Amino acid sequence: MRVYMSHSEKTRFAGLWSMGGVLMVGVLRGGGRMGPDRPMQAVMLIVAAMALLGLFDNLVSVIARDIGLWQFHFLRAALAIGLLGGLSALGLISLGARRRWAVALRGGFSAAAMVIYFGSLAFLSVAETAAGLFSAPIWVLLLSVLWVGARPGMVQIGAALVGFGGVLLVLDPLAEGLRLMALLPMLAGLFYAIGSLATRQFCEGEGTFAMLLWFFIALLFMGAVGLVVLHFWPLEAAEGAAGFIRRGWVWPVSPMAGGLTIVQAPVAVIAVALIFRAYQLGEVGHVAVFEYTLLLFAAFWTWLLWGELPAPRAWLGMGLIAASGAVLTLAAGREKG
Repeated sequence: MRVYMSHSEKTRFAGLWSMGGVLMVGVLRGGGRMGPDRPMQAVMLIVAAMALLGLFDNLVSVIARDIGLWQFHFLRAALAIGLLGGLSALGLISLGARRRWAVALRGGFSAAAMVIYFGSLAFLSVAETAAGLFSAPIWVLLLSVLWVGARPGMVQIGAALVGFGGVLLVLDPLAEGLRLMALLPMLAGLFYAIGSLATRQFCEGEGTFAMLLWFFIALLFMGAVGLVVLHFWPLEAAEGAAGFIRRGWVWPVSPMAGGLTIVQAPVAVIAVALIFRAYQLGEVGHVAVFEYTLLLFAAFWTWLLWGELPAPRAWLGMGLIAASGAVLTLAAGREKG
């Protein structure tokens, strides 16, 4: 099915894009200052970021019909690196890293999570894929026990089990027999969790945009490796989104896929800037809870764009994931306090 946007849809899209640009300028003008707590502004910024991500993650399914996963990451990362370099040249952000090995390690794990996440969008909905990614707090809890010897309480263990059950409800790997591919987003959650732990352990004091730069450098490298491999050892790729993962370099790129890929780069930078500012204005534990609104926005944009809604079972699962994540996040905040 080919997607066409009506005039009113294009107008709403342009309005949202303009609003994101205005918010981005406001964030950058903040200069990275912490300032007094402003909880309502923090919530508005984090929710705006999740709305942007939910929308543009839904549009990846359109891109997947014409180009491949590796070309998408390569082009998107190259554009994002250029944008970050331009902002740095204007003196709006700093890209310097104190420990390059640490931000590169963290960027590599986070990039691997995003390769798996976006690859899963070829055969799963955004809500399903995001649910798997949000298994990250569960993995963080487990890895904290194995890595740093943490001792979680019964509440945290119970929340992790509830969250895991919620992920299984959304992904439903036994819907049509055993579908191991349905569990792939949980692997993205694992890599994202490792990246989060690496941030805590090795990247203290590093700037957000420096870490974002190395994240995109890792994505650029992974995209290039995938393209080189598929150039010398090409795989037969199905037509449409089904061939997203197996498809190599495509040229010329269709106007729709090319335009959406170009827009993806600044959207990623805008979303990260909004998230960064939200954490500056609000208490970390409370702000983090609102990241789970991505599940709602993913379902909302899927309904608005494609006319599809998650099954009641999936809604229940998303509620359990959000509740589990909120408990784990707030528990972690109390421990730090």
